[in-house]
Amino acid sequence: MGRANDAVAAMLQEYADLLTVTGGEQFKTRVYEKAARAVAGHQVDVATLDAGGLRQIPGVGASIADKIAEYLHNGHLAAMDTLREQVSGGVLELTRIPTLGPKRAVQLHDELGVDSIDELRDAIVAGKLEGHRGFGARAAENILHGIEVLERSHGRVLLSAATAAAEQVVEVLRGVPGCLRCTWAGSLRRFRETVGDVDVLAAASEPGPLMDAFTRLPSVDDVLAKGATKSSVRLQGDLQVDLRVVPLASWGAALQYFTGSKPHNVRVREIAVRAGFKLSEYGLFRVEDGSLVASETEEVVYERLGLQWVPPPLREDRGEVEAAREGALPALVSAADIRGDLHTHTDLTDGVAPLAEMVAAARARGYEYYAVTDHAKNMPMQRMTDEKMLAQRRELRELASAGGPVLLHGTELNIGPDGEVDWPDEFLRGFDLCVASVHSHFTQPAEQLTRRLVRACENPYVTVLGHPTTRLIGKRPPLDADFDAVLAAAARTGTIVEINSFPDRLDLPDELILRAKRHGVRFAIDTDAHAPVHLDHLRYGIGTAQRGWLTADDVVNTWPIERLRACIETKRAAVARP
Repeated sequence: MGRANDAVAAMLQEYADLLTVTGGEQFKTRVYEKAARAVAGHQVDVATLDAGGLRQIPGVGASIADKIAEYLHNGHLAAMDTLREQVSGGVLELTRIPTLGPKRAVQLHDELGVDSIDELRDAIVAGKLEGHRGFGARAAENILHGIEVLERSHGRVLLSAATAAAEQVVEVLRGVPGCLRCTWAGSLRRFRETVGDVDVLAAASEPGPLMDAFTRLPSVDDVLAKGATKSSVRLQGDLQVDLRVVPLASWGAALQYFTGSKPHNVRVREIAVRAGFKLSEYGLFRVEDGSLVASETEEVVYERLGLQWVPPPLREDRGEVEAAREGALPALVSAADIRGDLHTHTDLTDGVAPLAEMVAAARARGYEYYAVTDHAKNMPMQRMTDEKMLAQRRELRELASAGGPVLLHGTELNIGPDGEVDWPDEFLRGFDLCVASVHSHFTQPAEQLTRRLVRACENPYVTVLGHPTTRLIGKRPPLDADFDAVLAAAARTGTIVEINSFPDRLDLPDELILRAKRHGVRFAIDTDAHAPVHLDHLRYGIGTAQRGWLTADDVVNTWPIERLRACIETKRAAVARP
């Protein structure tokens, strides 16, 4: 489920990978990769566009538009089927390993004769990779780590994909006559970064019509079970969704029961038992006579147990029950608190929308300020120059004269292998702010990676440490750095640490946010938007920040622009180079 754009983008990316594997021209591979990014970031559902509309998408010419139309009409692409036939099934399986690109997959298949992930793992353990060009001990270790990442993510989908599916299911069910309430619960409501299956909860006096509508959804591939109050289906894309229907009077108890993690619910039930109650999805009852104590709302259920209402992202048994008992839960940051975005891109580098379009999208969201941070010049594929960056600054200043949000001109610097960044101090001084991120050399030893990140924090012009672990969920593991040392350096130097809202990043992860807050770090919840539609990813960053117990004051882009600018200037002055 979800927009057709995501499926089409995945098809174009796979086509690009197949071109690489089959020895296709490199420029053609890049064309399809760029088109994949453009389609994913396009605001209009491509399934609603004709050939002319498809060609209006940046990077989509007539040939790619025809392929998109064929894929949408037939559900597959003949040219891609032909390419797949040219590639060994073993190579295609190896390309699923996050840390192994298409070219290296072909090399391993040809040189080692491995046809599966299990065979490759066995070959590495047996030392058969030794002596092969480009595959030293560190490379072997990274491949094994990639296999572990792949196996851990099996059967789970990104938070964004689960959310899109849940929204469509809930929208349909809310329109069924007799449906009194409907929402999602479980790990999705807690904003877990990946979701195994989606739990949907509904309230109705007669569950039958809801069960019928649910099991007949057009997106259902298979009905796994259908009962009086619970049904399960598997959607296209292999995502399982479970529906439970309860009486309206039990809504609050059921929502509490089906939202919390197992450890959280165990802790809450222990409190209920000690107080002489029994807690179930139908309500809180007195054990002695079975009388109902509370059930209609979550707030009342928690209150009758002597607890504050616990926001769903906190329900992981990480101290929230004790804090709720003491009335000490924080007022979590929310989307309404966000005043601006400090990390976004345009088509000057790897974004897919021009500057004016991105600024208009920020203006439409009612932001008070908005930073444009295109990539700096040390990433050759971005083809950035000093002149291009200065020309963008002039264009941004012209756009600012039309009113709307305060427009901040920034850049996303590349943190080099030794911790240095792209430009000298005198050039960096001209930016309103700078994000700095690692984009290469991910497999350096831990000590070197740690020092690299610490040196970036110590640069007076690095305002924000971007997507600090560099992980791509299910694709690339986090950097093997001492993040306590990095976070301590960020706190010491006044470097803001990013919570990147892109669904396959969500970086910092919630566990590191908790540790960073103990170090005294300040945060920015950014979208890293490469297209206007990506600005909507903010909610995933908000949910991740909430899982890290952050308040609005912890997050600098909830601050007024004057306070934010003072924070930037304070670091520049305090960490000024001799």
